Amino acid sequence: MTKADVINEISEKTGIDKADVQVSVEAFFSVVKNAMADGENIYVRGFGSFVNKKRAQKIARNISKNTAIVIDEHYVPSFKPSKIFVEKIKNSKKLS
Repeated sequence: MTKADVINEISEKTGIDKADVQVSVEAFFSVVKNAMADGENIYVRGFGSFVNKKRAQKIARNISKNTAIVIDEHYVPSFKPSKIFVEKIKNSKKLS
């Protein structure tokens, strides 16, 4: 399912114009990206959490040149679904 499919489905279910739904969806994604870039986590009750996970410094190998490089500690975005979300997926018949 693409972002366009999500916008179409929200528009059909709510009766709101597709252009307005698109603006809302784009604004949501923008808020999530900007908040996470500022180091904030986002918690959506019943859906899940968008969190920044810290990756420790490590030494990686470049196999073709046989050299070692240091990768500094950094943060990566992550999504952790809520228990309700996980249960809904586990109990879904269509995935089997």
